[in-house]
Amino acid sequence: MSPMDGSAIEIVTHRSLAGIPAEEWDACACPEAADGGRPNDPFTTHRFLSALDESGSVGPGTGWQPHYLTAHLDGQIIAAAPLYVKSHSQGEYIFDHNFAHAYEQAGARYYPKLQIAVPFTPATGRRFLTRPGFEAIGMGALIQGAVQIAAENDLSSLHATFCTEAEALAGAEMGLLHRYSQQFHWENRDYADFDDFLSHLSSRKRKNIRKERGTAQGFGGEIVSLRGQAIEPWHWDHVWRFYQDTGARKWGMPYLTRRFFDLAHERLRDDILLVFAMRDGAPVAGALNFIGRDTLYGRYWGCSEHHPALHFELCYYRAIDFALQQGLALVEAGAQGEHKLARGYLPVTTHSLHWFGDAGFRDAVARYLDAERRAIGEDIEILTGYGPFKTPHVEEHQ
Repeated sequence: MSPMDGSAIEIVTHRSLAGIPAEEWDACACPEAADGGRPNDPFTTHRFLSALDESGSVGPGTGWQPHYLTAHLDGQIIAAAPLYVKSHSQGEYIFDHNFAHAYEQAGARYYPKLQIAVPFTPATGRRFLTRPGFEAIGMGALIQGAVQIAAENDLSSLHATFCTEAEALAGAEMGLLHRYSQQFHWENRDYADFDDFLSHLSSRKRKNIRKERGTAQGFGGEIVSLRGQAIEPWHWDHVWRFYQDTGARKWGMPYLTRRFFDLAHERLRDDILLVFAMRDGAPVAGALNFIGRDTLYGRYWGCSEHHPALHFELCYYRAIDFALQQGLALVEAGAQGEHKLARGYLPVTTHSLHWFGDAGFRDAVARYLDAERRAIGEDIEILTGYGPFKTPHVEEHQ
């Protein structure tokens, strides 16, 4: 690809991040953090992705084979993307099992495929990482390069999941298919504190949340929030135990290795909020969150003992508390979960982009996505109506 001045953009693939200087990658992934501040989200930073690499959470035997893309202009990396060759559809959270089944029923091979994503992370963020000033040509070069790799290797498809809406709209203009999905997020509407947030809910929902919080906080111990230097190496033994238990029940096997959590302690502690339910000096339940510039991202929860409402307290209400204390705009509580609705997390649209090498299959998927988009829009409208917030212009009896 050539920019307007005629210079050639070179696309390079990398089997690991080890050969890409962190400052070069992060100049594309999080230029907003160049002044020492937080990145918009930590998931595409060199430190997070390299922890996945070095821990063996991605790579041989995982079904996530790294082929990171970089776009070079005049000797400088102007754009990058976390690209993986996938041999299955696990750990993506915007699932295409129905596409794979239809493709293979037609006698073709769906896997391997290409995926631009943050593995195991259903959090919205930029997937086409560009230096400031190179947004359009950088994204165009990355898409063109990824599509060319797929076509030249006779791969079925290319997918970019949990991209931003702006990226999805730009990608659709370039000929990719735009898919809509749904999550539940909490929005900070300039609430002064948790009680102020509750005051905007219907009386019944407000009372239910207060009851749940009281029940959870009476579990027989204390709830603590830890970040940065307050997180100690032994805490990760408990996080790993919780993660293994939840992962085995939800996914069949955990995606992350134990080594990842050791690297998280070394490199990612400032990006992390741990919320533990402690009794007799040891955690009996915990939630792991990542901290972005304006958003808190809930990622993992687990427990060694069951206590009523403790999951809601650690994962949802403590996340709201933290967001209010830090002035964050959003809490993204992860994939799925209509139970989040009653706790102030409303349905929102998430986005992905898709390319298929077979024109006939692409047309069939496009028709499916049109119908899916309408259904999701209707679902969000209905669910929002069932939300916990007071109905405007209706006087509520206390």
